[in-house]
Amino acid sequence: MSPDARPEVRPVNESEFADWLRACRTGFLQSPVITPAYAAVRLAHSDLPRVLGAFDGGRCVATYRSFTQELTVPGGAVVQANAVSNVTVSPTHRRRGLLTRMITTDLAAAKERGEAVSTLVAAEYPIYGRYGFGPATWFTEWSIDVRRTGLDPRRPVPDDGGRIDLVDAAEVRKLGPELYDRFRTGQAGATDRDEHWWATNTGQDPVGAEPWKEPYYALYRSAAGNVEGLVVYRAEPHWTDAGQPDNTAVVEKLIATSPAAERALWHFLCSIDWVTTVRTGCRAPDDLLPHFLPDPRAARTVTHADSLWVRILDVVRALEARTYSTPGTLVLDLHDPAGLASGRFRLDVRPGGAAECSPTDVAADLSMDVRELGALYLGDESVLRLQALGRVTEERPGTAALADTLFRTPRRPWCPDIF
Repeated sequence: MSPDARPEVRPVNESEFADWLRACRTGFLQSPVITPAYAAVRLAHSDLPRVLGAFDGGRCVATYRSFTQELTVPGGAVVQANAVSNVTVSPTHRRRGLLTRMITTDLAAAKERGEAVSTLVAAEYPIYGRYGFGPATWFTEWSIDVRRTGLDPRRPVPDDGGRIDLVDAAEVRKLGPELYDRFRTGQAGATDRDEHWWATNTGQDPVGAEPWKEPYYALYRSAAGNVEGLVVYRAEPHWTDAGQPDNTAVVEKLIATSPAAERALWHFLCSIDWVTTVRTGCRAPDDLLPHFLPDPRAARTVTHADSLWVRILDVVRALEARTYSTPGTLVLDLHDPAGLASGRFRLDVRPGGAAECSPTDVAADLSMDVRELGALYLGDESVLRLQALGRVTEERPGTAALADTLFRTPRRPWCPDIF
């Protein structure tokens, strides 16, 4: 096929799925070897009409997949989201508009299905703003110098009657889903985890070409025996030239439904023999972790970056799903080049935080691109910051400050997963 020919963009059929997986892994610079077991598991948990590929001469050269997801919004409600994943374009076919064709098709279908928002985790920052996505959550990773914390390693669990138990993967699959569902109802930005997620993340289903490496799992139980926390971690061994152990505990997942459970799990990690450093993995930027330590400076920030991106598809349903900090009324004029969420909308927030939203013709208070509303949606971004950056225009004096008060949340949203 000539370089100027237009590759075909369409859903992938079953016989093409292994080639699609190979193209996906190639795009992410992973081994392109696809085992039959891995392909079978991925196929069984993929909705083929929502698995798109670009084909040039019968070869898959770009990949895209979406699936239905539940997203927790401020106030604890969930909205149905169109989660976007596995987006790649082969290095031989970049800059030909293949992503634009795939994402335009998918977002229009998501809007037709009635999904209020679309979500993704961006590998590169500059790409998705032009499709209406805004960075709605961020994460921070800390490296803890255990020797500086001031903790007593002889007391790994605070004296509150709770206990920590090491468990196996089967126990995690049994107890983890209910714990996580309790956790995510109180965490704006969290997404759901289905049975396949738990099977994949505990080694029951193959996740790639590489062999599964079993991590350690520890559960926190309260004095009443209730499971309130789970940490998944692995150890990176290292010995100094002096023959001393200098290991790092790397946290893969840590969730807790109470501060006591969260504190106990971090203290436990910092009390493990031979561990001198704890890498926390991706945490909320306002995580309590540093202040669980007598010396918060023992936790050094090593990464801070955007995490979950949100694209509003149905303005009315999305804005009515969440709660707000104070009563008030705003009229938003939204610009959406794709035409999926354009228009003027009146948001009326009642005492208690519930809201009604409807299209309107009255004069706007604020105008912005739909990507900015995505960044504001979960309560992390500031309207006043966006105004200062020229991304939000105040049409009526004082309304940017009102909007900032309405949308912001006391605790920052956080998405603990990558998909």
